[in-house]
Amino acid sequence: MNESINPQQPTNEHLLFIRGTHWNSGMSPAELQRIMIDFYAWVEGLNTSGILRGAQPLMEEGKLVSGAKGSTITDGAFAESKEAIAGYFLLAVDTMAAAIGIAKACPILAHGAQIEVRPIADLCRPMAEVKALS
Repeated sequence: MNESINPQQPTNEHLLFIRGTHWNSGMSPAELQRIMIDFYAWVEGLNTSGILRGAQPLMEEGKLVSGAKGSTITDGAFAESKEAIAGYFLLAVDTMAAAIGIAKACPILAHGAQIEVRPIADLCRPMAEVKALS
């Protein structure tokens, strides 16, 4: 199969991954409290609008399992990394543009956090490739 053509189809859901676990470094308690009030108001707005399907913060430690039958287990999540995923939001929105618009409104972006926006696929890529061949 041609590697450049992805046979997956998007669904009507998108994930927002909050990247960066130390965006609040150096903030005063009062500043952090103000930002978190704004953040939770943003979350409540998503909930009230009916598009929030799920959201959870993640612990800052984790393991990476790899190799045949999970033969290798290493430290996999590094809290000090800007790339560490601090949490996720599952949103019921049809388009990437809508998901990006929601992400852009997140108050912690102004303080160094990043948000990765990903569409949810109908199938994993290997299964989509199998279905495309049949």
